Amino acid sequence: MENALSPSPAGEIAGRVTSLYVYPIKSCRGISLSQASITPTGFSWDRNWLIVNSKGRGLTQRVEPKLSLIEVEMPKHAFAQDWEPHKNSNMVVRAPGMDELKVSLAKPEKIADGVSVWEWFGSTLDEGEEASQWFTDFVGKLCRLVPFDSASETRPVDPNYAPGHFAMFSDMYPFLLISQGSLDALNELLKEPVPINRFRPKYVSSWLMDVNHLLNEDLWTEILIDNFTFHSVKLCSHCKVPTINQDTGIGGEEPIETLRSFRSDKVLQPQKKPQEKIYFGQNMVWKDGFGDRITKTIEIGDSVLVLGKLSSPSEAAT
Repeated sequence: MENALSPSPAGEIAGRVTSLYVYPIKSCRGISLSQASITPTGFSWDRNWLIVNSKGRGLTQRVEPKLSLIEVEMPKHAFAQDWEPHKNSNMVVRAPGMDELKVSLAKPEKIADGVSVWEWFGSTLDEGEEASQWFTDFVGKLCRLVPFDSASETRPVDPNYAPGHFAMFSDMYPFLLISQGSLDALNELLKEPVPINRFRPKYVSSWLMDVNHLLNEDLWTEILIDNFTFHSVKLCSHCKVPTINQDTGIGGEEPIETLRSFRSDKVLQPQKKPQEKIYFGQNMVWKDGFGDRITKTIEIGDSVLVLGKLSSPSEAAT
């Protein structure tokens, strides 16, 4: 059987990659892919752009849930290995009631100083007045669209968990892993099942994997996908975003209320002082460099091998 899982000396095969997502503009809709080019800061084009307010502070669905209605389209070959934009390459942005916006993928000349997202402060590039007006009109307050300037800036992740690793505009870490088995188990507890897009896997950059047991990813410390090694950093804590319907921009209480009953820090690690956090999925970083490798992509169907595991979920970093 061509797609059957078989034992391997490299480790325990937990499943295969079943979905891949990138989110070019932070907090806007994601793009489902058949393959994704991998970089140390996440998948190519993931969280490359940020919408900021008049003070340069990054906007997210936590404050502006209608950002979930913004669709992003990249050029047809943008996610192919080693693809580089040409002078006519554009990102196309659409939203209800708005004309489409074309954003050139050529490097902008304008600089935006004083930009912040979470703990990071720095300078970015600026996509200019047309993009600013489009997002201002849709959001209803002064906005600008700013791409990360990787030529002059870096954004380290928390050195207490993953020293030497970096991200762009993702919340905390370059990759987020959630298993289909965990989502299925959660949905069995809900009156109305939720799709995976509520958790925005690669909530940071992400892939979705099919495994056989609920929340097995809590235990994984190291995995191998197509010879790329990823290290687990910490369980991913979630705010209100999973309660926002990504098709309507309307929020509710689920699935956070149900998750609170069995995925809060109080339940997972009762020996520690509770921080009122809810966990679902595993943040990860990519460990190796490319070296002499030719392939730089992960594809749907790639095997997921577990190279290291904890003995119980209470040992997982939070």
